[in-house]
Amino acid sequence: MSESKTTTSGGIGFIGLLTIAFIILKLCNVVQWSWWWVLSPIWITAALVLTIVLTCFLILSKHNKNESKKYKKRLEELINKHNNK
Repeated sequence: MSESKTTTSGGIGFIGLLTIAFIILKLCNVVQWSWWWVLSPIWITAALVLTIVLTCFLILSKHNKNESKKYKKRLEELINKHNNK
């Protein structure tokens, strides 16, 4: 006997459901919000993700710059040591 385990994930998610709910409320005239606010779950999520990605990029960029300076200094020390022999 062989056991087959399959898992599926996905779906629309909370942000998608919230956006659909806001659109339905707007189209049924239950709320009188601007379309900017109706679609806010999408653009707020995108803004948060972009902020996180840019922050990570800046942190990694700064870290790599410091690391490269350290390696460059060590390389110069090794070259100087080799030239002094």
